[in-house]
Amino acid sequence: MVRITSLPDPRHPDPTDAPPLRWGVLAPGGIAADFTDALHKHTTQRVVAAGSRSAERAAAFAAAHGVERSYGSYVELVEDPGVDVVYVASPHTQHAEHALLAIAAGKSVLVEKPLAADAEDARRIERAAKAAGVFAMEAMWTRYLPQTDIIRQLLNDGVLGDVRIVTADFGGNARFDPTSRLFDPALGGGALLDLGVYVVSWASFAIGRPAGVIAAGTLAPTGVDEQVSLILSSLSGAQALLSTGLRAATPSLATICGSEARVETGSPFWSASGLRLVQGGDAPVLDWNDPYGRPHREGMSYEAAALARFVTEGRTDSPVHPLAEAVQTIETIDEARRQLGVTGVGSATAG
Repeated sequence: MVRITSLPDPRHPDPTDAPPLRWGVLAPGGIAADFTDALHKHTTQRVVAAGSRSAERAAAFAAAHGVERSYGSYVELVEDPGVDVVYVASPHTQHAEHALLAIAAGKSVLVEKPLAADAEDARRIERAAKAAGVFAMEAMWTRYLPQTDIIRQLLNDGVLGDVRIVTADFGGNARFDPTSRLFDPALGGGALLDLGVYVVSWASFAIGRPAGVIAAGTLAPTGVDEQVSLILSSLSGAQALLSTGLRAATPSLATICGSEARVETGSPFWSASGLRLVQGGDAPVLDWNDPYGRPHREGMSYEAAALARFVTEGRTDSPVHPLAEAVQTIETIDEARRQLGVTGVGSATAG
């Protein structure tokens, strides 16, 4: 039994402490814009090049975000000798193609979540990075937030005891549009591959690879998963109760409940918020609210700083969120989609 009177400090609360790398952005869309702005505002990392299939789009992105160079092809971007790491921000149906392009060029790569649209493509990325000795990482930025590191320390130190129940929800209210990326099966639409990857990854963080998956939900008229509830079970007997959906906004809260204590996140759990530790007996309830002022997608600065540390240390995988775990998350999503009757994701076009 472990009782504490104060919470541990996050170990990397300042993204400026990471060695600076030169980044290239592949597919400069909305999330790429937020990523670039977060890096330039909160880190010493610099985006030095942007690549798109449209030279005009790449040039406009570069001008808007203070990026030195732009290219009208992805090949030119990944072959730029002044780029250390490629950030793949294309639609997830193209993540494998573009991650493999960067890996083949010998570039470290950060691939937006989900790592790929299905487990086979995710495994292709993992195999290629391992064979090439190239660093590759899924951009599951929640794993690198200060609050998550506090929770990681609580888990590692045994403060929660044996993990028994894990919960997480992430739902948004989107207008149904059969042509949008959220609802079009050819664009990899559906809740699980968009918002659901956060809750499944949270469960993996807490209980590891699931031994069992039970999925229930509803499909949109286009055949993609519109609302999903999951029960994941581990060999130890722990369970994760998860929900995600596209037609109703939910609180975006997460918990990890153990035999000795539980931790509750603030809202939203997937970006900088806070946490509460509730211990048994007379031990104090401990609260932590994020004081660092990097809200919402500005928190992507933490994952970029972490990648820079890992690459500088000579690593080829993230010790916090290995590629193998990202692959397992997609395997869980594949199984849930199979149970729901969702069919293939098809292909998409990117910027």
